[in-house]
Order: sequence, then structure tokens, then C-alpha cells
Amino acid sequence: MLRQDAADERPRRGLAAKHAAITHAARRIFGRDGYAATSIDTVAAEAGVSKRTVYNHFAGKEDLFTSVVQESARLCAEALSEIIERCLDDAADLEADLIALGRAWAGVQADYADHFTLSQRISAEGAHVPAAVRDSWHETGPQRAQNALALRMRLLAERGLLSTDDAALSANHYIWLVLGEITARSHYGTRPLSDTEVTAMVTAGVRAFLYGYLPR
Repeated sequence: MLRQDAADERPRRGLAAKHAAITHAARRIFGRDGYAATSIDTVAAEAGVSKRTVYNHFAGKEDLFTSVVQESARLCAEALSEIIERCLDDAADLEADLIALGRAWAGVQADYADHFTLSQRISAEGAHVPAAVRDSWHETGPQRAQNALALRMRLLAERGLLSTDDAALSANHYIWLVLGEITARSHYGTRPLSDTEVTAMVTAGVRAFLYGYLPR
């Protein structure tokens, strides 16, 4: 006979598994079809659950989209923040460390391709995505990663390794110069790029960044 705690655990595991299946399916479909074209019926079919089950977990499409966006953005931002701290903690060789950061960041784009596809959809469908969802995505994901990078830029400036009085702007310039071309050419991480391509683009971007920010 099952202990009571074991018997109670099985329904909870089942609910968690269904919740995960729904959010994984929703992330793929929202990224593929966009917010406006996605229906709860499509998500339910993709997740292998009933429409009623989806509504048991989420109040509606906006609630589901908000949950998916926040979770996806949070996980990606956490990965990027960890990489930023690891690559720029010492900065013994600034150019090499900034190149290592760019290569690792590009790897995150590939590892979290579903997230970046979703991000592309949010940008493209701005008028159709609820403003609260857009704001939540930006604060939880892109802004958090940029803030982590800005902190490191400020610390590098305090050590005399960079010349900047606006760490947030410096972080933004790094992202655009080092990662902008990779994002465009990889279609937000959905098209694989070779190591040679990534290294060449990152190196060129880092050198352009340092040309503007190295102390004279």
C-alpha cells in the first residue's frame, strides 16, 4: 500500500509534467506563428492535452504568453549574466576576454533558439502583443542582461581599462557591435553559423568597440 505522501506526490508530478508540456509547446508555437495567430486549441494539440487542461493551468492566451515569455527570458538572462561575470571577472587580457564573452553569448543564442525566435516575434508583432507582456519580457530578459554587462563596463572603467562615463551606453554599443551581425545572419540563432564565422564577426566587433572605448 502506498504511503499517503507518495500517493499525494503522483498527482503533483502529473500536473507539473502537463504544465511543462503546455509551456514548451506554447513557446514553440508562439515563436513559429506569433501571438496573434496562435490559439489555445493549437497549443493544446501540440502539448498533447485537452483545451480544458490548458485553461486549468492558465487563465487564457495572454496569461499563457506572459508566463512563457517571462520564464524564457529569465532563463536566458540568467545564463547570460553568468557568462558575463565569468568572462569579465578578471579581464587580464581585455580584448581576449571580450572576444570570449562574444563567442559565449553567441552560443547562448544557439542554445536558446526558441527564446530568441520568440523575442523576434515580439519585436515584429509589437502592435499585437499586449504592452504589459512586452514590458515584462524586456525587463526580465534583455534589460537584465544589459544591466549585468553595464555593471562590468563600469567596473572596467573604474580600473582604467575602458574610457566611458556611461556604462549602460557602453554595454549597448558592445551588444550591437559584437552581436548584431551574428543575430542578423543567424536569424536570431535559428540558422547555425560556423565557429570560424562567429569568431571573425566577434573579433571585428570587439576591435571596433575597443577603438572607441580604450583610454587614449
